[in-house]
Amino acid sequence: MRLPRIMLAAPASGSGKTLVTCGILQALVNRGLRVASFKCGPDYIDPMFHSRVIGARSGNLDTFFTDGETTRYLFGRAASEADISVIEGVMGYFDGLGGISEQASSSDVARTLDAPVVLVVNCRGMSLSALALIQGFVEYQKPGQIRGVILNQLPASLYPDLKARIEEGLPVRVLGYVPKAEDLVLESRHLGLVLPGEIERLREKLQKLAALLEETLDLEGLISMAREAPELSYREPELPRAQAQLPGHGEILKRGKVRIGVAQDEAFCFTYRDNLQLLQDLGAELVPFSPLADAGLPENLQGLILSGGYPELHAARLAENASMREAVREAVQGGLPCIAECGGFLYLHRMLEGEDGKDYPMAGVISARAYRTPRLSRFGYITLTAKEDQLLLANGEEIRGHEFHYWESESCGEAMRAQKPLRKRGWDCVHGAASLYAGFPHLFFYSNPDAALRFLEKCEERLC
Repeated sequence: MRLPRIMLAAPASGSGKTLVTCGILQALVNRGLRVASFKCGPDYIDPMFHSRVIGARSGNLDTFFTDGETTRYLFGRAASEADISVIEGVMGYFDGLGGISEQASSSDVARTLDAPVVLVVNCRGMSLSALALIQGFVEYQKPGQIRGVILNQLPASLYPDLKARIEEGLPVRVLGYVPKAEDLVLESRHLGLVLPGEIERLREKLQKLAALLEETLDLEGLISMAREAPELSYREPELPRAQAQLPGHGEILKRGKVRIGVAQDEAFCFTYRDNLQLLQDLGAELVPFSPLADAGLPENLQGLILSGGYPELHAARLAENASMREAVREAVQGGLPCIAECGGFLYLHRMLEGEDGKDYPMAGVISARAYRTPRLSRFGYITLTAKEDQLLLANGEEIRGHEFHYWESESCGEAMRAQKPLRKRGWDCVHGAASLYAGFPHLFFYSNPDAALRFLEKCEERLC
């Protein structure tokens, strides 16, 4: 299919690619284009910025979680409904697994999708040296995907000459510059960028940024470059056990559609779009609810997902909602199949230390305290192997995920073994039982679709 697409990447984190990406997305939407957006890597917050701009959820593309065929399918399924797709890179362009491999890097995703890449180069503190930096990235990988450059934090007075020098010496197009704009900075916090709802006048900022980029970027050139991307073929991946039960794609559940309650509010907002879509494709009805605002769980549920997020920032409000905490405790202890990842795992604890340093009562399913630590704990990609039969995996089966948290638990569980890719480090984790997955790791179902099927089959047992 002809799927116009472009990746915005950078030499390093902190180059301003998220700011530039959001501004470009807003400008494209303002032009009346249907836009699909994606983020490389296991990132939840940047896609929330993207979705706030385009009015639809943004997806993740990750070549550690999925093979090339599946990655192309997840991209193509969403991109086929858009006029143009914008992919935001992660970290430095070539930075991948363990800091020593290109796998799962932005360049790996770009090559998998055969996507043209525009490098966002932070020119603060340099001028002609930017040419040497760009040359290094262009020539490091041949053939490569880098087709264009955007010069960030560059004075307008330097742009014409620097653009001419770059285009004379390198096979790339300079698509404009972004001057320094103090009032358009996106703030940060311990897990990266703050949530979109917390940014003052986010909409106004993004509209102002889009107007600026209309003046300083060659957006027509960027759109043209996206349309020059070669055709991309993709097909739906096989779901091993699920497809064995089906003559074709459709419902796999034998007794009817199961209802899954999905925690979605300011405290619980880290959920992969593709995980939820896979559950729906396999026959589930997803029912959003708020542990912060609702008095209890939705009625007639056969399963529960407590998403990751920021419960520590809302610990007092979560504690005040005693009826919800009691409802969750009774449901999970009563055998309601439950997936609780990271923030959801914290919510299941007996006590949670809030960001204010005070302890607050939570749902009480995990008889332990969760507390703040001064640094990231067990950060990065992992492969999880089940040490016993449990809700999502049979003994010895694997699924891929990642951890990213400052909070720690007195009881992380030991039902699974986590292993860092390309490293010797590993650890036991996860409270796993016949109806429970509760732990810090965030899972990506397409790395083992049977895990999603097992979850729904367990939920189906509760249908009357």
